[in-house]
Amino acid sequence: MGAPDDPLLLQTKALSVQIGAVKVADGLNLAIRRDQFWGLLGPNGVGKTTLLKTLAGVFEPVAGTIELGGQAIERLSRRHIARRLGMLTQHTVYAFEASCEETALVGRHPHLKAWQREQPADRALARAALAELGLGELAGRSCMNLSGGESRRLALAALLVQDPDLFLLDEPTNHLDPANQVTILDVLGQRVRRQHKGAIMALHEVNLATCYCTHVLMLFGAGEWAAGPTEEMLTADRLSRLYRCRMRLVDDGRQKVFAVAGRAASP
Repeated sequence: MGAPDDPLLLQTKALSVQIGAVKVADGLNLAIRRDQFWGLLGPNGVGKTTLLKTLAGVFEPVAGTIELGGQAIERLSRRHIARRLGMLTQHTVYAFEASCEETALVGRHPHLKAWQREQPADRALARAALAELGLGELAGRSCMNLSGGESRRLALAALLVQDPDLFLLDEPTNHLDPANQVTILDVLGQRVRRQHKGAIMALHEVNLATCYCTHVLMLFGAGEWAAGPTEEMLTADRLSRLYRCRMRLVDDGRQKVFAVAGRAASP
């Protein structure tokens, strides 16, 4: 599949975001392009979720603009946005009884006309997404009878079935063991690389960012931010400042790993 002519998926200009008294980002200029997998890093409470919801058009910014596919996001319908952008929220809660396959099929709703029923091709997409995430055998099981990790993967399956150009992911590795973390990030990474998608992912596991992210956006607090390619952004000094504890780089020649070295770092 060739990359579309316009690689720019989402752009912010002088964006300022705040929730209550917490200033999340001040004057954020960000451009997310196809084939880019962004990591969103910052300490607890800094506003990562708020920023993702603002980028999705759920929250209004204090100032600045957000463009989705070159159009101001506030001028777009929710259906149009959902065809271009999909979000995995931090907590997965299912309120209604349904099979895993039916739950994954919810991702097709933005692509269906009013009162239109899912077609065999839609169901095939749902089954393929479940299988890709290791849930194929659970297609007929109730979504109410899943473990936390299975619920998390099911929510991601619905997002894959939605098939947006841009994935917004709020701590997608929550409740997952290391093997399943690798599984879902491999799947997302393949979507970005092979289907020329884009993604921005809030996470706490810095070493997953070194493995999967092409770029990193850091939120330091009080509106301060920094963004750029992963290799430039992820340094021991910058991460120590970000998390306010000493971080040490371990490089064995095959992989770079950051480890907590103890003792609080100066702000």
